[in-house]
Amino acid sequence: MLLPELKALGAQLGIAGSSGMRKGDLLNAISAMQAGAPAGPAAGQSSPRRERAPRRDAAETAAPAATTTAAASAGELPPASPPRTDTSRADQPSDQPRGDQPRGDQAGTRTDEARSDRNRSNQNRGENQNRSDNSAGSESSRPDQARYDGNRDGGSREDDDERGGRRRRRRSRDRFRDRRDRPATGSGTRPYNDAEPEVGDDEVLQPVAGILDVLDNYAFVRTSGYLPASNDVYVSLSMVKRYGLRKGDAITGAIRQPREGEQRREKFNPLVRIDTVNAADPDQARHRPEFGKLTPLYPQSRLRLETEPGNLTTRVIDMVAPIGKGQRGLIVSPPKAGKTMVLQAIANAITRNNPECHLMVVLVDERPEEVTDMQRSVKGEVIASTFDRPAEDHTSVAELAIERAKRLVELGHDVVVLLDSMTRLGRAYNLAAPASGRILSGGVDSAALYPPKKFFGAARNIENGGSLTILATALVETGSRMDEVIFEEFKGTGNMELKLDRRLADKRIFPAVDVDPSGTRKEELLMSSEELKIVWTLRRVLHALDSQQAIELLLTRLRDTKSNYEFLLQVQKTAPTAGD
Repeated sequence: MLLPELKALGAQLGIAGSSGMRKGDLLNAISAMQAGAPAGPAAGQSSPRRERAPRRDAAETAAPAATTTAAASAGELPPASPPRTDTSRADQPSDQPRGDQPRGDQAGTRTDEARSDRNRSNQNRGENQNRSDNSAGSESSRPDQARYDGNRDGGSREDDDERGGRRRRRRSRDRFRDRRDRPATGSGTRPYNDAEPEVGDDEVLQPVAGILDVLDNYAFVRTSGYLPASNDVYVSLSMVKRYGLRKGDAITGAIRQPREGEQRREKFNPLVRIDTVNAADPDQARHRPEFGKLTPLYPQSRLRLETEPGNLTTRVIDMVAPIGKGQRGLIVSPPKAGKTMVLQAIANAITRNNPECHLMVVLVDERPEEVTDMQRSVKGEVIASTFDRPAEDHTSVAELAIERAKRLVELGHDVVVLLDSMTRLGRAYNLAAPASGRILSGGVDSAALYPPKKFFGAARNIENGGSLTILATALVETGSRMDEVIFEEFKGTGNMELKLDRRLADKRIFPAVDVDPSGTRKEELLMSSEELKIVWTLRRVLHALDSQQAIELLLTRLRDTKSNYEFLLQVQKTAPTAGD
């Protein structure tokens, strides 16, 4: 009941001073008066109000509870209240009459109502005491209540974090599950599902062909060359494992032709059928040998470079540093010494004299006009990545090219790879490869030298058929410490070396070959015994001269003859032999 109603009730009961009493005192006085007063009209009139009192008191009690909840949700701790106890019997006066209470149903009703009013009055009095008299006790109980609320909030936060973690895990699973079906983005994540695509009966298939490039989690058929392009075809890993495909395989197959107006979900069209692998049945690819398990030998079959009498470059190389199938040669050249012209002459000579060899010219970090000139002058496969492309393109082109050469060697073919240049390839790996933390002199990362050495070390003559010949250029005298470090790493790895001299090129003496340091290991395997004796005699004569006089004498004698055979006969007649 509200305080005005209680005052009106007290006035009806005849309580003196009820208009100035507090609510708690007034409730006690009314309870005492009702407990000791006889049943009368006043009690009968006040009974309906007493029946409505619990609802109003409940509303008053619910209002502070709602306020407390709102304060707690806003982050504020409500003031703690002392524990409530039932003190109705302790607070009753000792001289309260108990024996003269009315009997019957009406008396029982009044007794229950009086007891309920006493409980409410004690409750209100406890609240008033909490607000007024026991403020110190409330202050002392606030830390405990705060700790309790803090623990409760902390527990709820832990529960929320646990539930949030479960939700995040579910979202991450859904996200990664969805990523497996998304198109490729160029990163290392798996762009497609590994399952092979299914083809319906009404699907229209389109033939494709290209070089297979197998990456970490997926594979592509490079349809427009050796560099990644937008029209590449995706190959699932299950298809790669099923047919035993390897990086560098020449693949022909079919893709699903998109319908008119169809929005393709994948970025790259998947390969649905494989027709041939390296121009053979796909089932045969699983039974071929591995390149790393083939037995390497010294070169035994010679690659003759002599073509025309007027082409002195190839004639000099045949005399000074003969090349065999499976040779690992290094053309050491300063800038502007004519190494590009030497490579073109070697490429044209191999194409003309050894058509059975598959020629691949790999140009890394070169000028675009040189690429065009090489494509027009060489009848072979030219694979290029110009200097205006990123270092990752240089490395990917070189890796795919050497893998293609390995696949051909596994089939028993003779392959010749001309690389220009090994120094720039090492620079590209130094930029593209992840840092290992060990930096050599000149700023070269120690891990950046392994991939070029792996490229160069692939050259070998294979026992029982097949060979891989690699002739690579190396830049020296550039003024860069990095180029010197790269050259030193490759200096002892080759079994053939052709050195060009910048001073001879400045004097317009071509080919600018330094005869004395140029040579081939185990050259006796490439020449007959008679030819070897004459060549050794010639080298002893040239060794007595300086580099310019030696090359000038050699070029003069070569111009006077029409072939190297005729020249060697003249040397045999005029020069003293080793026994003399």
